[in-house]
Amino acid sequence: MDKFLRRRPLAGRALILGALLALAVPGTAYANTVGVTVKTPGATSGPGAAFAEISTNAHCSSGLISGGGIDQAIGTGSSSNGNKINGTSPSPDGSTEYTGSTGVVGTDVAYWLGIGGSGGAVNASFSSTPYAMCFTSNLINHTQVVMNKVAGPVTSSTVGLVTATCPSGTRLLGGGARITPASVGSLKPIAGFPTFNDSAHGYGQKAAADGETNPDSWSAVGWNGGGGDSGNTTYAYAICSGNNINISGTTVKVRFSEVSGPTAGTAGATVTVGCGQNDGKLVSGGAAISGGSVTTTNFTGPGSPGDHLNGSYPSDSGGSPVSDGTTSAAYWSAFTHTGAPSSPNTYSDVWALCADDGV
Repeated sequence: MDKFLRRRPLAGRALILGALLALAVPGTAYANTVGVTVKTPGATSGPGAAFAEISTNAHCSSGLISGGGIDQAIGTGSSSNGNKINGTSPSPDGSTEYTGSTGVVGTDVAYWLGIGGSGGAVNASFSSTPYAMCFTSNLINHTQVVMNKVAGPVTSSTVGLVTATCPSGTRLLGGGARITPASVGSLKPIAGFPTFNDSAHGYGQKAAADGETNPDSWSAVGWNGGGGDSGNTTYAYAICSGNNINISGTTVKVRFSEVSGPTAGTAGATVTVGCGQNDGKLVSGGAAISGGSVTTTNFTGPGSPGDHLNGSYPSDSGGSPVSDGTTSAAYWSAFTHTGAPSSPNTYSDVWALCADDGV
């Protein structure tokens, strides 16, 4: 019996060795090494004055941003119409913005800006909370930011759409949107979404649809509620994997949802979508308030010039923002809001990007 017992560890070691060898053979097993930690400093009050903005930031002390978001507290009543997103975008240091020359503007960025703006009405409830998606991967260990911009929109109820495209051989991980100047209180970004720089997607005018994989671009849409032009500019930001990384085994899957509304004046809506069990890890997301059918037709604006976004952020399945340090976020939510008096034929849209690095 002693002899039999002494041989059992040898057999066990053989089985373990065999299993390890099987794992080491290419093509036999994969484990997604993508990890994301959500970082947020909490809310910053403001803006406290009309036609102004506040800039807040979330920082990845470890990892690199794959995207980010913003959630705004707007209060109630008609003054809530005055609170809007002015920007949700990357930054090299938490304050500097990429608004100069277009193209690749930054590498290995670790800060995300949440910029809240005001129109002609303000109240003490206004605040902005930024969210950074802090990304790690055994394969994708460098990132880069691509920025593109377009002048406008200038006139009321006019769309200003611009698309930033990742360099060839890289993978889109997320993106952002920004408008300037804050002094045009009716100017705001009403959409930021993943797309493709191809004819099937109108070279960025049609958004990526649910289930599509490996989008290569990010579009941003500016919307003017009628405040005129003071050098109005709309910016799009694409967060891409770094150069010289073999992305052939990676997959970024799009999850998308669109719902009708809000259509009543001074009303809000929240829509949420998530990454499924086999989709990969949530790495970023996008949001829009639109005229609907954004994945099958060129983007059109919502039913009212006063419509705006108040949130695009990582959330739980019920649409509530996740807390600082969350490592298991699987959903993204969009918070949309109408101006007054009403907004017929208006839709709310949300996207989640889910990544598997194939490692």
